[in-house]
Amino acid sequence: MTRKQKYRQLLIVLIWFMIIFTGFFSYYYLRSQIPEKIHVVVGEKGSFSFSLPWGSTLETESEEVLLGNSSNIPKGAVRIDTKDSVTVQGMKTGRYAMDLKLFGVIPLRSIQVDVVEERLVYPGGESIGLYLETDGVMVVGTGELTDREGNTVEPAYGIMQSGDYILEVNGTETPDKETLIETISKSGGQACIFKIRRNGELLKVKVDTVETEDGTLRAGIWVRDDAQGIGTLTYVEENGAFGALGHAMSDSDTGKRLETAGGALERASIQDVMKGEAGAPGSLLGTIIYGSGKLGIIEKNTETGVFGTLTDRTILEGEEPVLLGYRQDVELGPAVIRCCADGEMEEYEIEIIKADRTTDSNKGLVVQVTDEDLLALTGGIVQGMSGSPIIQDGKLVGAVTHVLVNDPTKGYGIFIENMLDAAG
Repeated sequence: MTRKQKYRQLLIVLIWFMIIFTGFFSYYYLRSQIPEKIHVVVGEKGSFSFSLPWGSTLETESEEVLLGNSSNIPKGAVRIDTKDSVTVQGMKTGRYAMDLKLFGVIPLRSIQVDVVEERLVYPGGESIGLYLETDGVMVVGTGELTDREGNTVEPAYGIMQSGDYILEVNGTETPDKETLIETISKSGGQACIFKIRRNGELLKVKVDTVETEDGTLRAGIWVRDDAQGIGTLTYVEENGAFGALGHAMSDSDTGKRLETAGGALERASIQDVMKGEAGAPGSLLGTIIYGSGKLGIIEKNTETGVFGTLTDRTILEGEEPVLLGYRQDVELGPAVIRCCADGEMEEYEIEIIKADRTTDSNKGLVVQVTDEDLLALTGGIVQGMSGSPIIQDGKLVGAVTHVLVNDPTKGYGIFIENMLDAAG
């Protein structure tokens, strides 16, 4: 084979590789532009804009879901004009499926359609204290020890990892730091067998114990069994179920989501504001008021919020419920957020400048603070405002989650339906 033929063969292989790669990339890109789940209020039409290629079809086997202006289509398909939105109408509450295909053959995505009753919730905005107890003792990191002979050792290095949760030591349950320390001290200087949870998997690891200069036995592990912080209440349902923050409560050292065994919702008081600037996020400065009677019980800590049950409903006095708005209800333009930036709950004007209706993350919305009072007070979005409810056209549609570090006048938000899905 001549050099020219080899070159031509290589070129052909390269072209085919690029074609296959482009095909796979395009397929998965198209999938990413389509939501896995949508909500529709029973009897109402929901209009959804999907970025779809020519030749896309939607199919449903349910007689309770209508597409566009068509009649029920339990076995048919509706061709979509990519310039127009898709209108979905649910005639009966329940969970249904729509299959999106290319040319009626190639599956792109199965879309779950939840047809729900119209829903009222109490919007939050109050500053709250959150206290979490970890589910097991969380490993923050490992550290060096000096033994009785003056040697520097680090017995847990390479064995324990930040974010591990210690459940047992030598067969003894360790629900808190005190029990962990006591159990290690009773090991008699022998290596300890730790039962841990790592990324959801249960493991057993062996770590040597070291008698330190003061005579105590240690394993060289830095741990934490609780955490606390200040955030904003997002909503309360009629049955007392609440959601807050719009993102996970994370460990301050590792940045990992805290796996919780429960906790408490407490009252909080804002005393001051550290104003945000470009490159330096600000913060609401306050205290958690322990001992004044807890507001509720925390049950879940997820990537889309902290959830539980409100036990003291006095926080809702004077509040009126509002309708819940879903992602298709969100429009670019004016809205308001509720928060306690100056110590008292107020509504402040914002603009919704971006809405990614295809994502389930806690950054599906981008908002910009336009209220002059809030800009003068905080500079925009600051830490402690996470969970501030976003209300548009009288509906609760989302919550503030993060600040844009380089422009504190802007922040991310989450669609409220994503929080409610995580709440269960």
